[in-house]
Amino acid sequence: MQERIKIGSVNPEGYRSLLAVKNYIQKSGISVIHLNLIEIRASQLNGCSFCIDVHTKAARATGEAENRIYLLQQWRELDLFSEEEKAILSLTEQITQIAMGVSAEVYSKALNLLGEEYLSKIMLAIISINAWNRIGVSTLLKPVY
Repeated sequence: MQERIKIGSVNPEGYRSLLAVKNYIQKSGISVIHLNLIEIRASQLNGCSFCIDVHTKAARATGEAENRIYLLQQWRELDLFSEEEKAILSLTEQITQIAMGVSAEVYSKALNLLGEEYLSKIMLAIISINAWNRIGVSTLLKPVY
């Protein structure tokens, strides 16, 4: 496998811009649980093994239950997730797979449960992890063991 560029080294200013968004999100008041779910689920959908590894470890470190991490892909079928979490996961999936758009139903439910300000932060978190996933996948980042 051919080695690919390290964007942070080649374009540090652009990379720092993405880090600034991530830093904002982490300080914005989003629940750590919500952020972990967003980052893991989007990374699963995008096939970013590096990000899945990083964010599942972060979730464990902040107290997320193992079974919720293992069963996250099946969240619709289980009672392990709250209504707010389910709304966030629906939104995460639709924003990540954006070609079909975000349905009025998913958006309205998230808005009603979360409110405008929190929803805007959730949407930025989803958009941000998708950017990081695209860096990881396109540059072939792999988990470090």
